[in-house]
Order: sequence, then structure tokens, then C-alpha cells
Amino acid sequence: MERKWYFVLLVAAAIAISYFDRQTLPVAIASIQHNIPVSNAQFSYLQTAFLLSYAAMYMVGGRLLDRLGTRRGFLLIMTWWSLACALHGLAAGLTLLLAARFLLGGGEGGAFPAASRVVAEWIPAHERSTAMGLINAGTAVGSVLAPPVIGYILLHSGWRTVFVVAGATGLAWVAWWTVAYRDNSATMSINTVEARIAGVRVAWLDVIRQRNVQMFVFAKFMSDSAWYFLLFWLPKYLYDARGFDVKQVSYYAWIPYAASGVGSFLGGWFSSYLLRRGQTLNRARKIALGLCAAGMPVVMLVSVTPVKVAILLFSIAFFCQQAWSGLIMTLPTDIFPLSLVGTVAGLIGFGGAIGGAIFGLVAGYLLEHGFTYATLFVLVGSFHLIGFLAIVLFAGPIQPLRSTELQAIEGDA
Repeated sequence: MERKWYFVLLVAAAIAISYFDRQTLPVAIASIQHNIPVSNAQFSYLQTAFLLSYAAMYMVGGRLLDRLGTRRGFLLIMTWWSLACALHGLAAGLTLLLAARFLLGGGEGGAFPAASRVVAEWIPAHERSTAMGLINAGTAVGSVLAPPVIGYILLHSGWRTVFVVAGATGLAWVAWWTVAYRDNSATMSINTVEARIAGVRVAWLDVIRQRNVQMFVFAKFMSDSAWYFLLFWLPKYLYDARGFDVKQVSYYAWIPYAASGVGSFLGGWFSSYLLRRGQTLNRARKIALGLCAAGMPVVMLVSVTPVKVAILLFSIAFFCQQAWSGLIMTLPTDIFPLSLVGTVAGLIGFGGAIGGAIFGLVAGYLLEHGFTYATLFVLVGSFHLIGFLAIVLFAGPIQPLRSTELQAIEGDA
């Protein structure tokens, strides 16, 4: 295996662990409730605690990675979130669950900015969406493994063991990363001294003032409002609305996540294919993003279909969402120099996590006040279309910054 793809695989494994860790609570919630009562509103608070710290670290972590470098930065955040995941197993009440969830989000917030930096360091432009798609497919691997593995542990040990196993797996990855990963000195030399200096000098506010960054952040805000609802509430929906037990959730809930992994890969591959066929970078990215957004409204039909059809519709939505996610996190590597990739990726991810946190609270409130899941599915089915329109109408062309544009940003700083 080429060294660059080995590192892509290494990062994909980290993302898989990340998504396994964040699924521990949703899948184990029915068992946890035997010891710690958790209402719908309180469940939304737990997800919001995760997403608020996740959002903050997405932004701060991206900047931190640009300062510390990919290797040291990723090692730090992975150690953090693995210990935080294990901490869930010590909870005797809602307060410690909230604290552990908050710490877990804080650690995981640096994962995708780090992934974007690895892609920018090691992968040439025409292969970056494929690489990011492979990395994003790690979300599916972790999510697919979570229901059956967690279900098995719940049936044979207990919910506290789930968190210990998840935390230990993350620490094992830290050892792998420490031994295996090295920064790409060739890429570092290709990025000019001026670009690296600009990356240090340019503040968050100067980056945020860029119209394309604002639109990417908004699009991620909308799409992740849908994604985190689907991600965190799917097992609970199956428990509450479809009458599933732990065994049935373990049997069915992995299927949409498997579809999300296929979508992650195919979305990136398709955009790279369009580039190889002569499409511009701008068209290759926007065509792929548009097709992803167009598939999301199928989730609106979930509540009026038999359970097997509902699982199919969830699978289509998960496929489209994760194809979209990999593509939108590739955009910082398409446009900005390496010295700003982590910062921009962090801001985009921050927008997504804030959207997920806000809509999670809205979902909990609506369900507690007489609304059904059907209302929520209608809402989330429209969010990607809104985000895509914002990119098309207001973000401008997707292309690398010219030196004059970079100098203008630095001049504003």
C-alpha cells in the first residue's frame, strides 16, 4: 500500500472509533435507563452537551492543529476523547453522564480538522475527495459496528463495560498513530513561506469574513442539523415508535450506517471521476453535492411506511448525507493553503455541530409537547437542499485561492 493511502486508512480507523464512541450512549440508553432515568428532554440535553463542546473544539481544535501540526495534535485529542468515553462507565446519575458527554464531544471535535490536514498533506488535489470519502466511510464502520457489538456487550456484561471497551480501543489507536504517522515534509516545502506565514497571522475573524467560508459554515449548519438528529435519534425512534427491543435494534440499526459508508466512498469517488472526465473543480464538487441534497427528502416518508421500507429510506438518506459530508469537508483542501486548512475545516465543523445541538433541543422539545417523529422527519428532509442553494447562490466558484486573494486576507489581518 502506498504510504499516503496507509495514512488515509489510519485516519479512517480513528473516525470509525469516534463514531462508535458517540453511538455508545444512544444504543445503550434503554439499558442505562434501568439505573438512571432519562426522559426525552434529558436525552436531548445529553446530545446537546456533546455537540456544544464538539462545536467549540471543532473551531479551537482546527486552529490548534494548524499550530501544533497534525501528528501531535491528533495524538492529543484522541487520548482525550478515549478517556472521556471510558468515564461514562462511572456514572451513577445524569450529572456525570452530562459531564462525560461534554468531555467526549470536546475531544472528538478535532477529528475531522485533523483528517482534512492529513488529506491536504499527503493527497494530490485530483484524489482528495476520494481520500476524504474513504476517511468519512469510517463513520459508517463505527456506526455499523456499534449496534451489534454494543448489543452483544449489553446482553453478556452490562452497559458500563461498553464504555470501558470503547475507551480502551481509542487508546490502542493512539499507540498505532504514535508509531506510524509522520508529517509530509515534501508537502510542507511546496506550501510557500508566505502561505505559512499567512496561516499564522490570519485570525478566525478574518477567515470568517470570507463569503465562501460563511456559506460552507451555513450549509454544514443545515445538513448536520439533520445528520445528528438521524444519528442520535434513530435507535431511540426504533425503541419508541416501532417498539423494538435491544436485540431488534442490534439486528436492524446497522443497515443505514452501512449505507452511509457506501455513500461516503461513492460521493468522493464520483466527484474525482468528474474531475478526471474534464469537469472543473467547481462543477465536480457542486454536481456531486447537488445530487446528495436531492436524495435527502426521502426521509420525510419514514413515518408512513412499514418498518422494512422505513429502514430502506433511512439508508438512502444516510447514503446521501455522508456522501455530502465527505465532499463538504474536502472543500477547505480545495481552496485554502495547508496553513489554513485546519482553521477553515474547524469553522465548518463548528457550524455543523451547533446546528446539531440546536435542532437536538428542538427535537426533544417537540416530542415532549405532543409532536411526533413525522414532523421532525419533514424538517430534516429539507435541510440539505437549503444548504446546497446557499453554496450555489452565494459561495462563488470552488477553486484554489490565488496569491492576490491570500494576500488580501492577510492584509485584512
